[in-house]
Amino acid sequence: MQIRSTSISSSILAAISADSNNPDRPSLQNRIFRLLATFLSVFHLPLARYRAADFLELRHNVWQLDEHEYTNSFHLSPKTAKGKGRESDLKPVGDLGYSGSTFFTTADGKFLIKSLPRRFEHEFFTHDLFGAYVAHMKKNPHSLLVRITDMVYTSIATLGGILGTAPTHHIIMENLLYGKAEEETDHRKKQWETYDLKPNDYFFPERDIANGRLAPESVKERLIDEFDDNIRVTAAQKEELLGLLGADTQLLADNNAVDYSLFLVRYPGPNVMDEPRDVPTIQSNANEWRTGLTDVDGNWTYRMIVLDFFWAKHKFRAKAMTGLVKSYNVFAGHGPMSITANPIEYRERFLNMVRDLVIEA
Repeated sequence: MQIRSTSISSSILAAISADSNNPDRPSLQNRIFRLLATFLSVFHLPLARYRAADFLELRHNVWQLDEHEYTNSFHLSPKTAKGKGRESDLKPVGDLGYSGSTFFTTADGKFLIKSLPRRFEHEFFTHDLFGAYVAHMKKNPHSLLVRITDMVYTSIATLGGILGTAPTHHIIMENLLYGKAEEETDHRKKQWETYDLKPNDYFFPERDIANGRLAPESVKERLIDEFDDNIRVTAAQKEELLGLLGADTQLLADNNAVDYSLFLVRYPGPNVMDEPRDVPTIQSNANEWRTGLTDVDGNWTYRMIVLDFFWAKHKFRAKAMTGLVKSYNVFAGHGPMSITANPIEYRERFLNMVRDLVIEA
């Protein structure tokens, strides 16, 4: 729905572009009117930045992003601010996941905005994980956890939030596909590949019950990706990768997170290109596994991060699912799902998946 998409985009841009230092305080009458209008909002929800100072410190001091460049990704171009099709409108992205989230990219393609429509997800991030996430990033600036650069949310009850017509929480992240849109030809763009990888030896009802006959292919295709290849790197590069992911997944296990995935992007390396080209990256203090590491053969360049670490074992929904799966497995014996696994066990299977995926040349 175009109206919904445009309204959500406008809400996010307004929150990021708002002047938090504006001292003006509206009159009581205006505040009451705004409160009523806010509650009646269906698509265009009033959003504000969550813990803006903490996110600013991460962007500026830890990741060393250019703040001017960052804010420009969300600002209107002066030449088009009064017209239609504004250059800085967020761009809706097709269905990228299995959770019902909405996705946008900034007009320059550098950042990805994802909604967190499920309450247990955004509550886990804000109430449980956020402090540990910030501390971990300060200690490990080259961490491969996805860089969440901002979060916008509405703290006031709205009709749209109650009815679920618009998300109440959105996270802003780096876009690992930045550079694809800048490729010169459609052929080059099509050579970019993406994989959302999880340990595939867990029980997936859509795939494993009745040999998958009860679920359509469109559903099963989104469950888990298969990467039928290996990443050939040096011993030092593999050791570095496992060291980074070991620390990252330890943080997640310590906070009871499971079901996270390794998001892998690859595009042709210098040895298979007709002519060399520089693929742009977001300028920051980042490890080459995040910005683009070329394999030892020069055939592929890889980027990877850890995504979707919002499912926590101690939350009510996860406990309910765990009990349900355990009861079912008394008779079926399929074993745990990735969302009901023990966090320590999930971490080890995840790291083993990476060990098998990345090999020393």
